[in-house]
Amino acid sequence: MISITDKTLQDLEFNTVLQTISERCNTEIGKQKALEIVPFKDKETLMNALLQTSEYLSSFSNNNAIPNHGFDNLTNDLKFLAIEDSFLEVGSFRKIATLSETANVLLLFFKKFYDYYPKLNDKAAQVEYTKFIIQKIDEVVDKYGEIKDNASVELTGIRRDMNLVRGKVNQSFGQAMTQYNSLGYLDEIKESFVQNRRVLAVLAMYRRKVKGSILGSSKTGSIAYIEPEATLRYSRELSNLEYEEHEEITRILKKLSNDIRPFLELLKQYQEFLSDVDVISAKAKYANKINAILPTITTEKQLLFRDAFHPILYLSNLEKKEKTFPQTIELNNESRIIVISGPNAGGKTISLKTVGLLQLMLQCGILIPVHERSKTFLFDRILTDIGDNQSIENHLSTYSYRLKNMNYFLKKCNGKTLFLIDEFGTGSDPELGGALAEIFLEEFYHREAFGIITTHYSNLKILANELPFASNANMLFDEKSLEPMYKLILGQAGSSFTFEVAQKNGIPFGLINRAKKKIEGGKVRFDKTIATLQKERSKLEKTSLNLKEEETKAREEGKKMENINVKIQEKLERYQELYDANQRLIYMGQKVDDISEKYFNNKDKKGLIGEFLKIVEIENSKRKKATVKEKKEKEIIQKIVIEEVKVKVEEIRAEKKEKKLKAIPVEKPKVTLKVGDRVRMIDGKAIGTIDKIEKSKAVVNYGVFTSKVSLEELEYVQAK
Repeated sequence: MISITDKTLQDLEFNTVLQTISERCNTEIGKQKALEIVPFKDKETLMNALLQTSEYLSSFSNNNAIPNHGFDNLTNDLKFLAIEDSFLEVGSFRKIATLSETANVLLLFFKKFYDYYPKLNDKAAQVEYTKFIIQKIDEVVDKYGEIKDNASVELTGIRRDMNLVRGKVNQSFGQAMTQYNSLGYLDEIKESFVQNRRVLAVLAMYRRKVKGSILGSSKTGSIAYIEPEATLRYSRELSNLEYEEHEEITRILKKLSNDIRPFLELLKQYQEFLSDVDVISAKAKYANKINAILPTITTEKQLLFRDAFHPILYLSNLEKKEKTFPQTIELNNESRIIVISGPNAGGKTISLKTVGLLQLMLQCGILIPVHERSKTFLFDRILTDIGDNQSIENHLSTYSYRLKNMNYFLKKCNGKTLFLIDEFGTGSDPELGGALAEIFLEEFYHREAFGIITTHYSNLKILANELPFASNANMLFDEKSLEPMYKLILGQAGSSFTFEVAQKNGIPFGLINRAKKKIEGGKVRFDKTIATLQKERSKLEKTSLNLKEEETKAREEGKKMENINVKIQEKLERYQELYDANQRLIYMGQKVDDISEKYFNNKDKKGLIGEFLKIVEIENSKRKKATVKEKKEKEIIQKIVIEEVKVKVEEIRAEKKEKKLKAIPVEKPKVTLKVGDRVRMIDGKAIGTIDKIEKSKAVVNYGVFTSKVSLEELEYVQAK
């Protein structure tokens, strides 16, 4: 029998979760149901609820989206229908038809996709499928919520007569308006409506000349509104028919109400079913938002939440675009109680609340944001003592209230209890309160309860270290900045960093030393030892994170290099194929050249053809037949490789050219050349004499011959 008090729900802010789920419901009944979610009493019903939500969550990522489940609230309509001889208005029947249609669609859908949604189908299978309600309503009411003309033979006749009379009303009115308008009796507006009846707008001076019934006048009294005599007769006839129509519609609605009344319980069941689906849908949407899953539910007493997020904090930080730090917490028979210590504002309370809230959510059929390898046990009770519980109403101090709460814990605590206590032992004299807290902790321990407590008391840290199935834990702090790292570390107590934090906040060093002397040296040394150990742990944690980052980077680099090697290997293979193909073409070219030379010498055509055929046959014997598609693919690959090679060759040529240019010595100062100067070509060795200069060219005499060369290509060697 699961028992969770309102105080626990309040301490863990469970109502905030329900409010968030309620906002995601489509129907008013669903919204209300979501706010009334409580822990399930038995495991089977709970597991069904969790699996139904998990199945609905899966619909967001598969191709079989669950149809709409929205409906209008029919609670009051159904209550009225339950009264004998009562009848519903036509609008209520349209809502009933929509409710039935929506329920039927869902029932068929879950049956069709049973493999995807087995638990949702099991729920749907408990509801009866019938088309009778929809058919009966569709016979009478159209899709716009109006009574059909053919709802009964009598109504068909009445409405036919009404249409005929309306025609006569309009015709007689039109004739009267034409007649009196031609006589100049009507105002410019000619006509109007009074009491939903069509009337002539007659000038007041002519009202006695128009035959008919005066139904009113304008505010100024200048216009009299008169229904013509002929029209009046037909209007009375139309009123009688409208009364008959109303009576016939009432009779039809009474009959329809009597036909639907036997299905009253089924309609309530439809509404209940669709509102339940609405809540399941809202829980699935919430789970999707917080990345929640269904962890393993075990029969063995253990709780392991890996990478667990506090859902309220997670959504709040998501809006602020801030990071939320997950925690990993484990409770089992070897470590039933965890004592979390460390400075304030380090995340102790959030870690404690995370465990409590997630366990509570799970036992209320709500998926939780943890790693898929998480698992937990279902507790009979979740007991909490969180925050300052000073009761003004009952005139109780914080400590008195907490003692009263501890008394309740002692009465209810057993082997299937999860207890969560924040700032254990506070509110009284540290020595006395700490001693009493130690006794409470021992009592909870001997009752084999599971629990998490936060404390600053050293004696509780020591006790947790001494008890075989209890353990210490601390929230990591940066050893230099004393900033929280929001990470829970199991197995070691945490220092409160009391004096360190005081020093950081500007408290004079002399005062801190005096404070240290006021307390027992042993406590200071104990706290200092813990602080030192915690600092070492923080260093190791940072080193571990750095090593992990380096390892990840190394793996990424390794993968990159592997990919590059594969690509290089593929390129080498393609280049080798191109090289082999080119070598084969060179070899064939040499063979053709040899045959050509032989033919040049002997003019033997027969031998020439024979040699050519021999070469062709040898080459064809090496070829493999390929399909058109394979040929095209091969051509595309060859083109790509050739283009790549061209680019590489151009790069190599450009590189060689650059090297060559670098090797050229620095130019000497340019000398203006004249006739008689000894010169040579810039890239030549022979020296000559300039005989003549014509514009930009010079005639250079080399002794044996003369040459006409551009002046730009000559360099000065020696004066005459």
